[in-house]
Amino acid sequence: MKNELSQDNTILNDVKTLIEQSRQQVAIAVNATMSMLYWQIGKRINEEVLQDGRADYGKEVIKELSRQLVQEFGNSYHEKNLRRMMQFAEVFPDKEIVVSVIRQLSWTHILAIIPMKDPLKREFYIEMCKLEKWSVRTFRERIKSMLYERTAISKKPDETIKNDLQNLRDTQQITPDLVFRDPYFLNFLGLKDVYSEKDLETAILAEIQRFIIEFGHDFAFLARQKRIIIDNRDYRIDLLFYHRRLKGLVAIDLKLGEFDAAYKGEMELYLNYLKKHETIEGENPPIGLILCTGKNPEHIELMHLEQSNIKVAEYLTILPPKDLLIEKLRRAVALARQRLDAEEE
Repeated sequence: MKNELSQDNTILNDVKTLIEQSRQQVAIAVNATMSMLYWQIGKRINEEVLQDGRADYGKEVIKELSRQLVQEFGNSYHEKNLRRMMQFAEVFPDKEIVVSVIRQLSWTHILAIIPMKDPLKREFYIEMCKLEKWSVRTFRERIKSMLYERTAISKKPDETIKNDLQNLRDTQQITPDLVFRDPYFLNFLGLKDVYSEKDLETAILAEIQRFIIEFGHDFAFLARQKRIIIDNRDYRIDLLFYHRRLKGLVAIDLKLGEFDAAYKGEMELYLNYLKKHETIEGENPPIGLILCTGKNPEHIELMHLEQSNIKVAEYLTILPPKDLLIEKLRRAVALARQRLDAEEE
């Protein structure tokens, strides 16, 4: 019997798969039950504190409640944790939304987002985490890297952000504004102060896995220096990717300096060629991404690149101090929204 099993492991593998799936389902169910319990506890404490209305009373209630719960149920109900539960219930007052969140996000995920003041930012991370199934570690890294502030959607009006996130939630369909970022962090490439476009391209290919992690999991690498021939002339597309959820090709052009007006014509040529010769039925038109060390925002604004399906983004091979980076991103968001407001007037 033993020999028969060793010769044919099909039944063994099937049973092991069933066991693993069952364990995962149990873990998900336990996590959801625990998170709902924490929300209910937080809601009940908030009601008690709010009913009395005295801050001192609230502190005493939490302190005494924690003392008794820790004695009976352990350190999970320490005062600090009770306050987190209260914050959870305050940030998510609607039980239906809580039920949706805890289906796919663990309590540890939730702890990372409840301090966020901006509800749209919080919703962005929730929906992207559900979509890409981020681990807790990846989730924290995305927040730490200010992914929301670097994503194009953050520079749009609030109503547009709400609509895009609602569409993502309802249909699981993503828009380019939720995919493309600015700037991109390429500090993992290990490039020196002086490097060529070829050095940059080679470093990206050497670290293609980390490059795709920074760009997003739905990018699939297709080609380096993709050769195209137009009127007997050779042209090269630096990097060619396919994005699964956008269902289209993405051509990336790597530039060492700041954005130049001539780059638009080059990319338009590449995109039109790809659309004519490489796009297959059912795919969306290709998108172009020009990566530069500087953007020259007025050039970009005047050239109406969005109409050509072209995006321009900076890349950073060395990250500045965090305070400077935060200020840079906040300023970029503010300027983008000012331009949108001016266009509407």
